[in-house]
Amino acid sequence: MGADRSFDPVAEHNKTRAALGAAIPRLVRLLRDLSDRDAPSGVPVWTVGDVGAHLAAVYLGFCSTVTPDEPVDWDSILPPGDGPFIERITAMNATSISFFGSDDRARLGDFVAERGETFLRVTEGLAPDTAVAVPWYGKEITLATVTGLMLSETLVHGLDIARGARLPWGIGPDEASLVVGQSMPTMMTLALDKEKARGVSIAFDLVVKGGPRLAIVVDDGAVTVTRDAPPRAYDCRITAKPTAFLLVSFRRTPIWKAIARGQMRAGGRKPWLAMQLGELIGTP
Repeated sequence: MGADRSFDPVAEHNKTRAALGAAIPRLVRLLRDLSDRDAPSGVPVWTVGDVGAHLAAVYLGFCSTVTPDEPVDWDSILPPGDGPFIERITAMNATSISFFGSDDRARLGDFVAERGETFLRVTEGLAPDTAVAVPWYGKEITLATVTGLMLSETLVHGLDIARGARLPWGIGPDEASLVVGQSMPTMMTLALDKEKARGVSIAFDLVVKGGPRLAIVVDDGAVTVTRDAPPRAYDCRITAKPTAFLLVSFRRTPIWKAIARGQMRAGGRKPWLAMQLGELIGTP
């Protein structure tokens, strides 16, 4: 099927670190090359400057989770209440762009470079399953997931900025595969729309070409996501090229376009269920 059957968590974590280390200078150059921070971006209602500020907030946040000597007063920042995960993250994203004012936005590249270097330096040599407390998620996740999330934010929001600034930006299949394998199993679980999933029972077989294979099993308001799961019966198999799946997942490419280009296809006993995956797993 073109997907791996097993993987080495340490080796893949190190690959993700290397990919993040290569992506950070690209992002820094992109931020420094912006000539109009008020230009519309690839994110509706956000300018390219807003996206840059959000990315800087992401780097600030994740770096703070691994550097306890540089605490952030999250109680004064986090949205009140304990609502659904997607609503909580959407509110946090809206707040994040206010962390950096107009004067600070001219120096976002320097900030991202410094925080990115700090994150990679502080976490060097730590096990991928090291627990990291993430206040805006309200739970602990692994360092491997955090590193995958930083790579994901860098790649996807880098594209948002580049689209608005009309500058080049690429997301390679190896980078996209690392994001899918390292961060999506955790994030799919957190982002399940429990109301929509109530009473639903579907087993998806997600085959990423040249990358990971995920068993995504939705069962009456709950979901489990397992990498390289033992053989079982599935209702729907989704086969996708890694970059296409990443961009469809984050609503940056319409699914019909990926299908028309031959980048995604559905099969199995009930291929029509493929569209439900994007409806059941939310995106802020």
